[in-house]
Amino acid sequence: MDLRGIANGVTSAINPNEPVTILRSTGYTAGAGARQVPSYAAADPASANVQALDSVDLKQLDGLNIQGTIRAIYIRGSLLGTSRPDVKGGDIVQRGAAGNWLVVKVLEAWPNWTKAAIVLQVP
Repeated sequence: MDLRGIANGVTSAINPNEPVTILRSTGYTAGAGARQVPSYAAADPASANVQALDSVDLKQLDGLNIQGTIRAIYIRGSLLGTSRPDVKGGDIVQRGAAGNWLVVKVLEAWPNWTKAAIVLQVP
């Protein structure tokens, strides 16, 4: 049973899915002065549903000292936040005119979909 498909059918009637592009973190390279420069795999087009965070999500983010514009994103497939053991930063979600958003925390991970917290990045 595709629960994500059923839920998305209901929520997208109120809050339509939008096309996004996912840049998956591959770690970093060393730039000038040994400064870390993030690197990403080739862009991956997708469709996502972006919503406000609910109180349960806000509790999960409490204590992470995250500031700025934060949203929840539901997407088929996987997204990854920062992984220190894997030496990777978070994935980037490009939302067209809404800008680039960094995945800061995976809130729910299932075999075929992910809910993550994303934060708007300043250009």
